[in-house]
Amino acid sequence: MTSSTHVQPAGKTEAIVSVRNLGKVYAGGFEALKNINLDIRRGEILALLGPNGAGKTTLISIICGIVNASEGSVVADGHDIVRDYRSARATIGLVPQELHTDAFESVMATLKFSRGLFGKPPDPAYLEKVLRDLSLWEKRNNKIMTLSGGMKRRVLIAKALAHEPKILFLDEPSAGVDVELRHDMWQMVRRLRENGTTIILTTHYIEEAEEMADRIGVINKGELILVEDKNVLMRKLGKKQLTLSLQQAMQSIPEGLAGLPLELSEDGMTLTYTFDTQSEETGIAGLLRRLNEQGIDFRDLQSSESSLEEIFVNLVRKPKGDQA
Repeated sequence: MTSSTHVQPAGKTEAIVSVRNLGKVYAGGFEALKNINLDIRRGEILALLGPNGAGKTTLISIICGIVNASEGSVVADGHDIVRDYRSARATIGLVPQELHTDAFESVMATLKFSRGLFGKPPDPAYLEKVLRDLSLWEKRNNKIMTLSGGMKRRVLIAKALAHEPKILFLDEPSAGVDVELRHDMWQMVRRLRENGTTIILTTHYIEEAEEMADRIGVINKGELILVEDKNVLMRKLGKKQLTLSLQQAMQSIPEGLAGLPLELSEDGMTLTYTFDTQSEETGIAGLLRRLNEQGIDFRDLQSSESSLEEIFVNLVRKPKGDQA
């Protein structure tokens, strides 16, 4: 699927964000985004994966109204982000990569300010819940400048949630944070999603995307090369491997097994057979028959599937147009 392909939400699930023919060329001539079309489904967790410089942050910044698009349009919860900027922006919370915080304010003061900025009436109980969920309640009166980097990251998340957005963008939220914060953050993301918040995250931690996301989008060189349900993507692009532990070491793969997708380990004790999960015939029966014919005995066999990381690496290495 190339970037010009329109990505429709499945079934009756409506799109809360619709991106159409979006492009961005910076003043120096660098084309950061090329003809992006994307529907983000209401209530989903969408993970955007891509190498550094792929265009993930530019895409998020345009949807959030921070960067102007060169062409195309974005509608957020029914509001055009250019023509109806204030209403569109009020539906969106953004946790940026960088730690930009009002250093001399207290934690609670910055949350109250953020909430008021979007015209929301005071709601101390809601702000307390946000702070407690992020283990920040004890720090509510502390000046932000006195907090650790991890705590400042928590404040950014709380700030993004202060006005009760329907759509939450997390731009590399786990970058440089400790394991405890990462755990707390993902627990909170799950709770938000259960309450109907739509969450879009960019991440380098592919294992988190694999665990958390409903759908995966892959951006490379400014193009959205694929958007797919995570499980479908794993099934379509994943490879399965059958690993056979041999009774006796082999010097090389015999001619009788030539042409099969086999790899022999350096010590000659393990044969690995790779097959496509989508094929009607895995070829395993034929492999076992040929092993028997060659008099090759094995003492154990195990199967495994490729990880999302392997799929991602293979996708971004492929020439344009070769994606499934």
